[in-house]
Amino acid sequence: MDEFPNAAPAGGPAPAKPPARERSPYLQPVALVAAVALAVLGWQWYDSRQQISALQHELAQRLAAADVENKQSRGVAEQVREATREAQVKLGVLEAKLQESQNQQIALEALYQELSRSRDESLLADVEQTLLVASQQLQLAGNVKSALIALQAADARLARLDRPQLAGLRKVIARDVERLKLAPYVDVIGISARIDNLAGLVDSLPLAMEARAPDTAAAAAKGAADAPGSAWTRFTSELWRDMRDLVRIEKMDRPDIALLTPGQTYFLRENLKLRLLGARLALLAHDEKSFKADLRAARDWVVRYYDGRNPAVTNAVAAVRQLQDSQISIEVPDVASSLDAVRNYRLVRERAR
Repeated sequence: MDEFPNAAPAGGPAPAKPPARERSPYLQPVALVAAVALAVLGWQWYDSRQQISALQHELAQRLAAADVENKQSRGVAEQVREATREAQVKLGVLEAKLQESQNQQIALEALYQELSRSRDESLLADVEQTLLVASQQLQLAGNVKSALIALQAADARLARLDRPQLAGLRKVIARDVERLKLAPYVDVIGISARIDNLAGLVDSLPLAMEARAPDTAAAAAKGAADAPGSAWTRFTSELWRDMRDLVRIEKMDRPDIALLTPGQTYFLRENLKLRLLGARLALLAHDEKSFKADLRAARDWVVRYYDGRNPAVTNAVAAVRQLQDSQISIEVPDVASSLDAVRNYRLVRERAR
């Protein structure tokens, strides 16, 4: 009974159970392995926990740094946006100023073009007027010198403008200038001044009927009166002299001297002035026939009615004769080509505009 304590009761076999001494050698290694495994698992769990904690700490630091950087980035972005807005505002202002400047530039260019056109038009109008005056001087007065000065002045004004388009116009004016330089010159101003001087001397020239021979008897009577003597002697001498002055008898060298009344004398002087004025007008018109006819009539009147012994009358007759010898009839050139060229150029500009 002591040997078989675990024997099955009678009546049937019972499962055999190993004794306790037989199970213990197998349980110890398993337990040891389990303990080691548990220790390793615990270590791994602890190490993983530490790593996770470290990772969480690092992640928290990185998140904090990222948050700080994010805040800084937002601040920078806000500054950038603010700077962008300011730049946009400034850009808008600059664009507005640029647009205004461009508008002003366009307006200035338009104004300059308008002023340039106005200046050109004004210059061309002045040149045309100058050429028109030169043409009138040539046609009405035959004043070649004045016309030449006018054409040279017009060419100088066109030269100051310095436009290539005006080269053809200047060539036409230059041809007319050369033609005027070759034309014969008549000193219209000098001849006209001499005629005016003669007209001014008409009133001072003595007439032939006003000439008197020297009164020797009167001079002797005056000498006798001035001589010393009694008052009665002087009285009789003066009375005799006055009686002699009542009647004058003279011997005239020219029996055909015209005796004129004061009215006729006035009209003679005025008609002589009119003759000289007619000669001057004929000079301005280059009418040589009328010029010489008026001077011939004026010379005949001076010779007939004025005192030829007076030096002033002699000089006047000589001056009229010299004027008669002057040649005033010349073929005066015209400047119609230059005038037409300026008008055509202005017409082309107006059509182009």
